Amino acid sequence: MSHKMPKGPDFFVRHRMLLEQAEAATEHRDHWTPYPESPSKSLYGEDAAERGEAAFRSRINARFELPGHPRDGWVASGETSPYGFPLGVIYPRITPDVAVAAAKEAVPAWRGAGPDVRAGVAAEILARLNAASFEIAHAVQHTTGQAFVMAFQAGGPHAQDRGLEAVAYAWSEQKRHPASARWRKPQRKGGPLVMDKRFTPVGRGVSLLIACNTFPTWNSYPGLFASLVTGNPVVVKPHPGAVLPLAITVRIAREVLAEAGFDPNLVVLVAEEPGDRSAGFLALHPDVRIIDFTGSTEFGDWLEANARQAVVYTEKAGLNTVVLDSTDDYQGLLGNLAFSLALYSGQMCTTPQNLLIPREGMATDQGVRTADEFAADLAAALDRLLADPARAVGTLGALVNDGVRERLTQAEQLGRTVREAVRVEHPEYPAAEVRTPLVARLDAEADQKTYAREWFGPVFFVVGTDSTEHSLRIFEETVRTHGALTAIVHSTSEEVLKTAEEAALDAGVHLAENLTGGVFVNQSAAFSDFHGSAANPAASATLSDPAFVTGRFATLQSRRPVTVEEPAHV
Repeated sequence: MSHKMPKGPDFFVRHRMLLEQAEAATEHRDHWTPYPESPSKSLYGEDAAERGEAAFRSRINARFELPGHPRDGWVASGETSPYGFPLGVIYPRITPDVAVAAAKEAVPAWRGAGPDVRAGVAAEILARLNAASFEIAHAVQHTTGQAFVMAFQAGGPHAQDRGLEAVAYAWSEQKRHPASARWRKPQRKGGPLVMDKRFTPVGRGVSLLIACNTFPTWNSYPGLFASLVTGNPVVVKPHPGAVLPLAITVRIAREVLAEAGFDPNLVVLVAEEPGDRSAGFLALHPDVRIIDFTGSTEFGDWLEANARQAVVYTEKAGLNTVVLDSTDDYQGLLGNLAFSLALYSGQMCTTPQNLLIPREGMATDQGVRTADEFAADLAAALDRLLADPARAVGTLGALVNDGVRERLTQAEQLGRTVREAVRVEHPEYPAAEVRTPLVARLDAEADQKTYAREWFGPVFFVVGTDSTEHSLRIFEETVRTHGALTAIVHSTSEEVLKTAEEAALDAGVHLAENLTGGVFVNQSAAFSDFHGSAANPAASATLSDPAFVTGRFATLQSRRPVTVEEPAHV
């Protein structure tokens, strides 16, 4: 069956230069972004901030309309701002079966459009998401607990960077083979055998996006756009606590798709009440052929084991580790680590948890600092960083949910606290629960069961070891067993750094070395830094690389014989 190309704006022509720049950026790995990260009036317009906040406020205690979206009623997900008030947004209700069927029905014209058209539409969606960055920032802030500036950056431009990065990879990989070719095979007698061949990238099928509570856009945009550009419709299943940022995303995506002449049901939203567990049902649907998931190790492992009809891309949990051997900038090291631990109260999948240091100490430019002295110095650095409550809340944000609070309570009961998790009153939102990092002093042998599990949130362990060699061994063993998304080593010894690099390669984790300035281990830059790795148990994919997109489509061919040499059939 043939399908007419929809009539609409030529978004590929509009965004071709951007796509080519993004494709080049994935190759040279230098800093590049088309989306300014500063919430500045000079960059986004005089009234952009006010309009964005007003748009967010208009969503509170209201229906979130998605024109043309299938629904059989309305659902309240129970979103409550970590800053102390219910959002009260209700969303279209749709059953998993209806969502998958609607998405599947939208495929034929989208498949026939080809990679260029699909990439152009995706780039236009991203452009409009960027224009809505202030609205999205407020939605992210009040569903995740991130402070506003972080919510703007991570929920807006940085997420858009990751989305465009996935678009670039998806567009590039689909162009690896020509759209058509003429094949000639010489014969001993007579003319050659001649065939005209066409090659079409075809998506695997319906893509399911299962999003997380803490970074609903940053972790979701790569899978969303990788699937769309490779020809797949996407069913978006947000975390019940963070629906609004992705509902805004779905609304914008559907508007662009419809304007381009495509069925907007290429992107559908499945909102649910807490406890509905529609993700598990959707994941096993036979027409769901791709799954992107960010969240707990338990559910990620279940998806990998049970959703056998789909290719599954997961980002789960791990034990991010710091190995401390020596430094020539001790104050820089302390300041860098303090900010890394305090940022968003440790509620980042990339934040370090275990800081491994020989009990007898590490060499520094201020003399040898024992494990106990280092723990005290780190606590003091955190005190200095967070001394002003008004500024501290801009770094810490608010605790996102009860799970974080429960782990923090458990850590307080360990009895090894060096620095307590102090409550900070938020000047604008007194109901927000804001806590400073808890630092505990553990021993590598006696407390192995404690630090060899993830304590997601503001809980950090200074772990005394026998030696740097022992630290590196623990690092490699824990990452091999439990996974990690980041690791960092501090040493003035090239030999130690080389050994650490080999340990990281063996464990399958990305490594940073000697960070003492304005680059932090828990932050990564699209188009340059890889996020996650299928080489260890914390993830089954990398954001982003060719492997993240190539499993989402197949290249299928058609061929016909040419009996008379004529211009190649296209």
